Amino acid sequence: MKVIKFLVLGLMMVTVAFTQSKKQSTKKVPKTEVVLKTEGDSISYSIGQNIFSNLKDSLVQLNLDVLIASLKDAAVGKSILSEENTIKCLTALNQKMQARQAALQQATQEKEKTEMSPTIEKNKKESETFLAENKIKEGVVTTASGLQYKILTKGTGEVSPKSTDQVKVHYKGTLLDGKVFDSSYDRNEPAVFPLNQVIKGWTEGLQLMIVGDKFQFFIPYDLAYGEMGRGATIPPATVLIFDVELLDIVK
Repeated sequence: MKVIKFLVLGLMMVTVAFTQSKKQSTKKVPKTEVVLKTEGDSISYSIGQNIFSNLKDSLVQLNLDVLIASLKDAAVGKSILSEENTIKCLTALNQKMQARQAALQQATQEKEKTEMSPTIEKNKKESETFLAENKIKEGVVTTASGLQYKILTKGTGEVSPKSTDQVKVHYKGTLLDGKVFDSSYDRNEPAVFPLNQVIKGWTEGLQLMIVGDKFQFFIPYDLAYGEMGRGATIPPATVLIFDVELLDIVK
């Protein structure tokens, strides 16, 4: 069963890699006349077509004769490779696929960053100016990390959450221009999440609160979504402003 699981995993990795790679095999395979007489014949042929289309990849040195022989051996419970060597072979292939995928993702990110560079620099300057002016306003506190916060309402609780706790909060997130990009108030449903699985500004900021507190956080981009932002919702290198109300520490 372990061998089968690794085979499936190997085929899945190859499939993903092929769909993201434009390299095509140029090797021509001689046609074999096949007559499809039954539904089982059609299914078998369809599976063969699907497998081959997913295995056309430069990292897969496919030998059709060996592949067919292996299928025939498997059908009678035979294998000339041990389970250990089969797993080792497929693991090595998966690692190559993952390495190539990581390189492609890195190249894509670097290209996007280069294209967005003017916007990033513009937003950085705006963010720095805002934080410099905001930190001297009455009631605003700046932590060592650069996080800024202001207490809007004091709660009556006595315990602050730890980074490993799960919290229940109401919140509203806005950009510097006042645009709301997310709000649990609008959904009329508080959010519950582990505090160590959110942006750094939230992880740090909520540990300063007690149940019932309502804070306003001014989160620098390096404690939020970084220079690249997050899709179309969060611009690159921008300060995020959150009104956060800590409702409970969930046990």
